[in-house]
Amino acid sequence: MENGLKTYLYKMSLAKYRKIYSQKRDYSIGVEEEFMICDPKTGKLKNKANEIMSLVSNKDRYSYELLLSEIETNTPICETVSDSIKFLSKQRTELKNIGIKEDFKIGLSGTHPTAISTDQEFVSNDSYNWVADQLRYYAKRNITFSTHIHISVDCPDRAIKITNATRRWIPAMLAISSNSPFFEGVNTGFKSSRTMQFGAFPKTNIPVKIDSFESYVSLVNTLIETDSIKKSRQIWWKIRPHLDYGTLEYRICDVQRSLKRTELLVALTQALVHSYDNKVKLNKNIEDMNYEILNDAFWKATRFDFNTSITDCFDGQKLTLHDYIYKMIDNIYPSLESLGNLNVINTLDDIMKSGTEADQQIRIEKEYGVEKLLHFLMDEVEYDY
Repeated sequence: MENGLKTYLYKMSLAKYRKIYSQKRDYSIGVEEEFMICDPKTGKLKNKANEIMSLVSNKDRYSYELLLSEIETNTPICETVSDSIKFLSKQRTELKNIGIKEDFKIGLSGTHPTAISTDQEFVSNDSYNWVADQLRYYAKRNITFSTHIHISVDCPDRAIKITNATRRWIPAMLAISSNSPFFEGVNTGFKSSRTMQFGAFPKTNIPVKIDSFESYVSLVNTLIETDSIKKSRQIWWKIRPHLDYGTLEYRICDVQRSLKRTELLVALTQALVHSYDNKVKLNKNIEDMNYEILNDAFWKATRFDFNTSITDCFDGQKLTLHDYIYKMIDNIYPSLESLGNLNVINTLDDIMKSGTEADQQIRIEKEYGVEKLLHFLMDEVEYDY
């Protein structure tokens, strides 16, 4: 009887999630940005999330994160990259205007450079209380801020295949977006210390190849049954099929001060999904890759600059991170063109020449000191697009 009920509930949840994915809006976009809430005089974190949530114009477009010194925005469903960035611009501007009245500024960095973990205060609700209880000390070390990009796929079976295939380019996306060299007052030597800090959480890894949508739903149900998670979104993989939204969510990138650089990340993600939606139909082997080599490339993207040598986990080619990034562009160029986003390649070229936002932070701190860096992270936020 128990097994029969379990099978029935599994079939019900599978049918529900399949229906969520069948919404006829292929390649539409949703973007989430996570912001530091800072004291405008010192740049240190301020616990103002409750006040902000009481003042925003649309509470559906803003949300809490784990800590009271962080606020998250999310766009509605957008048809184009440009539309999504325009909405992010409006949300940043609204937070700036609230901050003028409430004595805070938003800052953008993958980690706060000097905040101390043990000083942090948790948001209090059932979901975050559960996370805080699970992770304890390590939950407070998650003073991290990222950009999450959702791209819709109107068939869950295709979504799984695209997830598997686009894992290949996770290191490239992290390398381009790295923006967190400092943590607790230390130059960590990493371009993305956010990745290291959040990596202390369970189920934040690059997923192994997923056999099918059915097996993914079965995994989610198993984890819920054993109280490993309370809901499917507590699987925090670098790429995850989002069962509540019918999207693929790319959770790789450090947040960017530059809206142009955010535009680049969104355009590349949309093009990856669009491109590999076609590629997986033509090449049944494209989902397979060397998982250990993929993780090695990801580690190097976390730690080193564009001159570091890696191996392409799919075809075994040895090349620099710089050339691997442009190899990704070659793979998705037709989709960038079809979707009207070739302009973002100029932004990528600029990053390749002048460095990432992590490199900007390192230069500012080295030349002017950490106090100047804290102000830079607030004062150099782009609001207009």
